[in-house]
Formats: sequence, structure tokens, C-alpha cells
Amino acid sequence: MRTLVFVTRNKHKIQEISDLLEKHLLKNENNTLKIIGLDDINCNEDIAETGNTLEENALQKAEYVSEHYHFDCFADDTGLEIDELGGRPGINSARYAGDEKNFDKNTEKVLNELEGKENRKARFRTVIALILGSEKYFFEGVAEGKIIDEKRGKGGFGYDPVFIPDGYKQTFAEMSFEQKNRISHRAKAINKLIDFLTDISDQ
Repeated sequence: MRTLVFVTRNKHKIQEISDLLEKHLLKNENNTLKIIGLDDINCNEDIAETGNTLEENALQKAEYVSEHYHFDCFADDTGLEIDELGGRPGINSARYAGDEKNFDKNTEKVLNELEGKENRKARFRTVIALILGSEKYFFEGVAEGKIIDEKRGKGGFGYDPVFIPDGYKQTFAEMSFEQKNRISHRAKAINKLIDFLTDISDQ
């Protein structure tokens, strides 16, 4: 059985990505892929994210697990890019209001910076770095949308309560888990990963 480590401790992300992966890959009775997280390999380190891009940060996390724990693995990094703010918070999305990674404060900072601004166009972008043996692969997903001026909804996490994807009237936080998983940036990136893993498992 092939074991693939998802490099995160974020239970929301584990649920979101694992659900998508398992729903597609485990339909195949011959599939022997098992997804585990950092806690399952007793990785308690705070893995550095010092890259200048989402791609660099995702690869940095995946390489750490590959080199120190010798597992095939994948890691993701996601950023909210707001046009009016010159692409911020971008790679600093999780720490936008401080190193404590408080998303309530992060969201409030974004809303304060956009107060009175007409251009609310933004996008979520997720990059996944996959390491299989000595090979490295990247997958990207983008959700275009806009930032509203107040929080709406109790679901999701992060900036979800203030982001409405193009073509919808609900924020990500107002959507059901299943609906968001069909259209989100992370879903788009993970579906590309799924397609790739399915292809190589059939070979």
C-alpha cells in the first residue's frame, strides 16, 4: 500500500482535501493509496515557510517531510490575492495581522484596508507540491471573486466569510462543505492532483 503524507496539522484542510481524495481514489477497489497527516508520522516540528511564492512554500514543506521522514508527500500553500492591495496578503495570508495566525484579526485588517474602496476583486490561489520518490510536481487552483464589506456565514475558515466567488451570491462561509468543495481553489488544485495520481495508479 502506498502511503502519502499530507503535510499539515490543519484539521479543516485535512478534512477538505482528504474527502476529495478519498471520494475519487477509493472508488477503485484496486487502489492502494492511503492518506495520512503529520500527526500520523509523529512530526511535531514547526516546518519553516520562508519562500517568496506559494510554490516555494509548498515545496519547502514537502521537501522537509520527504528528507526527514522518507515518505512520499504533498503540501499546499494558499494565498488570498486582492487587486486593490497589490496582491496582498498573498503568501502572508495566514500571518497578515501577526504571527499568531488569527484569522479574525487577519480578516478585520483586510476589511479595514479596503474600507471605502470600490475595487474589491480578489482571488484565492492554492499551489500543491507533490514529491514521489525523487520527482516533484506542482498543481494550481484559482477561485476568482470579490471581497465584501462584512463577514457572512459560519462555515469554512480563514477569509471565507468575506469572499464571494464569481457567479455566486454566497460567501464560501455560507456554502455547504460539499458546495464549496466543488468550486474552491483548493478543490481545483486537488482535482488536478487526483487526476495525476489516478493516471499513475492505472499504469
